[in-house]
Amino acid sequence: MEIQWKIKRFEDLSVFELYGLLRLREQVFIIEQNCIYPDLDNKDPKAIHIIGCKNDEVIAYSRIFHPSDYFETASIGRVVVAQHFRKTKLGFRLMQKSIEEVRSRFKEEVITISAQYYLIEFYKSLGFIPVGETYLEDDIPHIRMVKN
Repeated sequence: MEIQWKIKRFEDLSVFELYGLLRLREQVFIIEQNCIYPDLDNKDPKAIHIIGCKNDEVIAYSRIFHPSDYFETASIGRVVVAQHFRKTKLGFRLMQKSIEEVRSRFKEEVITISAQYYLIEFYKSLGFIPVGETYLEDDIPHIRMVKN
């Protein structure tokens, strides 16, 4: 599957790219997961945005952070793939792209994520290790995971 990857700072996003990524996040994290939470958390301006598009539609997205901008280490968050592309290994490709960007852009090896617990095996397949106990984030079980 041909995906166009865009990697941009917040101020370099076009209005259409911003709309597309916010729409995807809303569709999955708020509507699909039936979870009312403040997606606009004031962290987007600090993030580097990884956007996967097909025919100008945002179908995959994550944001990466420099150490201390979210966690103590570099981090990846808001990892999301449009529902109709989840069986295509696009989530794995998105995470690989995000990890590569953390390493090349920030020169960091240690990466922390706050993973939805049901995805623990997916993140383990990418080399992340669970750290600590599960916790509720917006009423959804999460676990902190670290990749060295």
